Amino acid sequence: MKKVYFACSIAGGRDHAHVYSDIVTYIKASGGNVLSELFADKKLSDEVGMNMDPKFVWNRDTNWVKEADCIIAEVTQPSLGVGYELGIAEILKTPVLALFDETSGRRLSPMVSGNPHVKVVRYTNISDTKRVIEEFLS
Repeated sequence: MKKVYFACSIAGGRDHAHVYSDIVTYIKASGGNVLSELFADKKLSDEVGMNMDPKFVWNRDTNWVKEADCIIAEVTQPSLGVGYELGIAEILKTPVLALFDETSGRRLSPMVSGNPHVKVVRYTNISDTKRVIEEFLS
């Protein structure tokens, strides 16, 4: 069973939180062990993330990134933390799948879309990511 770090925006805003639980469900159905499953909790707010001890969050999250066999990130909502985590993954040569909602009206940062280390998949319906996640984890 692959250990997966699921990265998504918390302090940067939870505009796409409604899809995070679907992504985690797809990861688990594909045999992944989601280290950061709590990030998909629809009740988790950006305020909760900001009110936690920053050193605790940094230690926990960077340790999870280091422990993970791969990273799956929902990158539609811009997030400094997710960008930082993807940078760590790149240094560690950990495979990264980045999912971006084409219908969001946002533009994906070229630092993600142009990175040869990151497999970017643009989707219009979250259910379209199920097959992509299955293939990525196989």
